[in-house]
Amino acid sequence: MAEKKQKECPMCRGEKTLPGTCVCDSEWRGTQTEEDWNDCQCNPDIECTLCHGTGFILEE
Repeated sequence: MAEKKQKECPMCRGEKTLPGTCVCDSEWRGTQTEEDWNDCQCNPDIECTLCHGTGFILEE
């Protein structure tokens, strides 16, 4: 039986999640907080799809 070793996930580098991205553009108006407009649209952090949020992958 082959021994399985844990290897750091190359996609998330062991962090378990992939950081969300933010795009800021003064050409559009995002959301308004009181009297200020937020020109940035951000996506939340997501679980790594390669390691399924474990931070490592198994190799044989």
